[in-house]
Amino acid sequence: MKFSASQVAEIVNGKVEGNPDVLVSYVSKIEEGKKGTLSFLANPKYTSFIYDTEASIVLVNNDFKPEKEVKPTLIFVDDAYSAFAKLLEFYNKVKMNKSGISPKAHISSSATLGENVYVGEFAFIGDGAEIADNAKIYPQVYVGDNVKIGKETTLFPGSKVYADNIIGNKCNIHSGVIIGSDGFGFAPQGENYMKIAQIGNVILEDEVEIGSNSTIDRATLGSTIIRKGAKIDNLCQIAHNVEIGENTVIAAQTGISGSTKIGKNCLFGGQVGIIGHISIADEVKIAAQSGIGKSIRKQGEIVQGSPAFEIFKYKKSYIHFRNLNTIKNKVDELEKKLST
Repeated sequence: MKFSASQVAEIVNGKVEGNPDVLVSYVSKIEEGKKGTLSFLANPKYTSFIYDTEASIVLVNNDFKPEKEVKPTLIFVDDAYSAFAKLLEFYNKVKMNKSGISPKAHISSSATLGENVYVGEFAFIGDGAEIADNAKIYPQVYVGDNVKIGKETTLFPGSKVYADNIIGNKCNIHSGVIIGSDGFGFAPQGENYMKIAQIGNVILEDEVEIGSNSTIDRATLGSTIIRKGAKIDNLCQIAHNVEIGENTVIAAQTGISGSTKIGKNCLFGGQVGIIGHISIADEVKIAAQSGIGKSIRKQGEIVQGSPAFEIFKYKKSYIHFRNLNTIKNKVDELEKKLST
């Protein structure tokens, strides 16, 4: 796909200075710009690169005033970074604008598909499944019986959605994701364990994104729920009956145990571990590699450590953690002096 400077300017509501017909087909960093690519200048510390870059088009802020001649065509916008992000989104939509039903896909006769649905090779859509308008089911995706997939939702290659789960509108489910696998429920029976049937489901509300190879377990009873706008990174484990609030963001390798309730607008760093049957308040921030062993009830609290506690207290305590060996040596010296 190629775009001219004038077409780019129309998309980002910018003003062209230079050749409006110059074409680009890809993007690049300004310091690594090549002919036929588009770049942007938002951070002043990269200004020097605009005079040497080989990029064909560069987005710049309206207040940019070149100190010498520049080779690229410039497009002036209110905010170069935001305009570049908008272009990336536009490009991604065009690139992913697939359509049609592959004859190599299996679609149950009792499944229903909306308008302009894409179903790729070797995808499986089970009995009673409902796929809404403009949804995209990439190759080798499994959609179980009675699953509901909302409008403009994308399931990337190799993702699996077990039976009876519900996915809202404009969701992105990346490769390797498993939605609706059994919750980890077993009852001790002497030296063995009896598996407890997991008969609930998973509900993803609108605009949820699930990163590659993450798993979301179905509820034992009721539903595991991911609320509107939540974003979950790669390699996360969400256990049965968990609820995650609106617009909460969870980084990679985080694990959340069963029946924990998490508020809205929370931010969790990578490798956070959370025990089951607790509550996390709205707007809580948890630093990476923290362990949460009890409820956090204060809205907006920031915690770190394992077990986690208030972050500023943690940082003060950490100074002492690092100096424990020095402190011990001093205590040993004092004990020797006192004993002589």
